[in-house]
Amino acid sequence: MPVERPPEAQEIQVAIEPVGKPDTAGGAASQRLTSLDAFRGFIMFWIVGGEALMCGFQKLGQNFITNGIVHQLNHTPWQGLRFYDCIWPSFMLMVGMSVPFSYAKRSKTATSRELTAHAIGRAAVLFLLGSLRESIFLGIPCLIELSSALQPIAIAYLAAFFLARKSPRFQALVAALIWAGYALLLAFVPAPGIPAGTYELNHNLVNYVDVALFRGHWAQWPYAPEGWGTVLSTIPTVSTTLVGLLLGELLRSGRPAAFRLKVIAAVGLGGVALGYALSPVVPIIMKLWTTSYGLVSAGVACLMFLLFYWVIDIGGWRRWAFPFTVIGMNALAVYFSSSVTRLSEVAGIFTHAAAPILGASEALVHAILLLAIEWLILYWMYRRKIFLRA
Repeated sequence: MPVERPPEAQEIQVAIEPVGKPDTAGGAASQRLTSLDAFRGFIMFWIVGGEALMCGFQKLGQNFITNGIVHQLNHTPWQGLRFYDCIWPSFMLMVGMSVPFSYAKRSKTATSRELTAHAIGRAAVLFLLGSLRESIFLGIPCLIELSSALQPIAIAYLAAFFLARKSPRFQALVAALIWAGYALLLAFVPAPGIPAGTYELNHNLVNYVDVALFRGHWAQWPYAPEGWGTVLSTIPTVSTTLVGLLLGELLRSGRPAAFRLKVIAAVGLGGVALGYALSPVVPIIMKLWTTSYGLVSAGVACLMFLLFYWVIDIGGWRRWAFPFTVIGMNALAVYFSSSVTRLSEVAGIFTHAAAPILGASEALVHAILLLAIEWLILYWMYRRKIFLRA
């Protein structure tokens, strides 16, 4: 999920249709879960312009605050964890959370066969949108691109849909088995010239499989030297989505609000603790989506959502989140804007012309102007109820 190509969008709104908000008294879901839209918008904000905004502040004068924030807004080169490494898992979590709501809504008017056809169709559209985005990026036709969000989301969404009818215990078991199986795969399966349990950059089982299957793509892909995995590393993303599925079912339940908050907190803290406990044996590497990384990042995503859910849907403090909600309700449009539009160039027309006046603040002004243009377009779509979905 390279930084230069805003990745992780959700809807991308694959399963993020309007979803229900659990009644805090334990009633049925009836309203849109505002916290989920706001959380998605918050995550998207850093992809579409938040990072550039902070870099603009940094250019005005470096200090430990701006330097620290910008540091967190770049992926870890290889081993370790930063905030930006938790963006993609956050989207996978949100995909899973939306499934119980959309499934319950559609099941009222659709047969099981119609539900399945709809889910498969959605997954196919998402997968092909991922192909289109990569083809635009490379300038040549490209069908498979699993190193950014769309195609893994399509696969994980479909898996979550088929498991939505199973019991929570079975869903949790599948998630655990996938994480455990993936850890054992990397730990005990060697490749030609690569010993089992090797986690070196571009010298590991994940990379070997990718190069073997997509050698032509790897030869011209500018992010290949960074070690991004695709085929094998897509497998554990399903587990993160299944954690979201479990949380979505919890949010739809009639459980008291305090109980839901405690469970989400326990899942988040448990994931972080277990992942770090495993890290001396299985290093935390996002680009391989190692099991320790999957656990920690899913835990962090849970805790971030918990804050939004507690403040917005439980506490009722919604107004402050409106700018994020506008972004989050049209995540697919935001995700594709960098590939099919030239809004950055439009903003640059004005900032470049004023560069002699702006001086060191040019980058900051450009970031603010670009964010303003993007948000106003999204607000216009929001007011007219135009929401792009797969």
